[in-house]
Amino acid sequence: MRAIWKGAVAFGLVNVPVRLYAATGEHEVTLHQVHKEDGGRIRYRKVCSIDGETVEYSEIAKGYETEDGELVVLTDDDFRQLPLATEREIEVLEFVPAEQVDPILLAKTYYLEPDKTAAKPYALLRGALEQADRMAVVKVALRQRETMAVLRVRDNVICLQTLLWPDEVREADFPILDADVTVRPQELAMASSLVESLAADFDPSQYEDRYAAALEQMIEAKVSSGSTRPVPVPAGEETEGTGGGEVVDLLAALQRSVEKARGSRPAEEKAPEKAAAKDDDDEKAPPKKKARRSTAKDADEKPADDTGETKPRKTRRKAS
Repeated sequence: MRAIWKGAVAFGLVNVPVRLYAATGEHEVTLHQVHKEDGGRIRYRKVCSIDGETVEYSEIAKGYETEDGELVVLTDDDFRQLPLATEREIEVLEFVPAEQVDPILLAKTYYLEPDKTAAKPYALLRGALEQADRMAVVKVALRQRETMAVLRVRDNVICLQTLLWPDEVREADFPILDADVTVRPQELAMASSLVESLAADFDPSQYEDRYAAALEQMIEAKVSSGSTRPVPVPAGEETEGTGGGEVVDLLAALQRSVEKARGSRPAEEKAPEKAAAKDDDDEKAPPKKKARRSTAKDADEKPADDTGETKPRKTRRKAS
């Protein structure tokens, strides 16, 4: 794993230098958007709505539209002037009972690894959290944005789990729930009986992503049947670099050799086709964020997925 942040946990007078790692990662089959006719990759260009010209990433700023229809442009220099007192510090504010933290507030989870010289204070904080059976409410700045989070212990590791701000949780306003509904005791007893019949200890390893497995099998079947074609090279890129078209011909020959070798192997020896590597050169743009008033894309936010590819979402279902 690669550390995405480095700082320290401020625990009273105790300072614990730590590194932050993403604790989760979604397992998905990467699919590219391509042209049906020739297989060319679909690219996204940032175009100004006024002059229709393509805008470079370095020329993009953030904009806020006022209620009067005026536009406020905010540059990187403007954001650098904003205070971030916790930029390299995870400040412990208080310790609260774990059951008081509503799961709906929990967002992304990270692992905290101590520096070599911070093993003892790290163990001290971990032991205090376990003994008190509480979570530490902290404040931290990640990617130039201040957020609330909690510290908790999982498998001998202190985890930092970011929290949504209270006003980011929507109210469930469903008038039908206010209506009087009569549930007979016999019906409630039968429902309770059903719950008891399906009661079990939670073991996520017994479930599988059947959609992803079926998609991988479909791709492998197409590879085995020869329903593939060389990855097309966009016009203008063939002659770039040394060798020009000769390099492209060599790559095409290698591709055909791989396909021929796969076709000659027994079916049980064939490995599932791996998805194509992500193209990081053209799609470094930040993700689109749904904001109340925003006229430009977030130039500072680092996307979770740099490619902007279309990916099927996973469906967790109990294995049959």
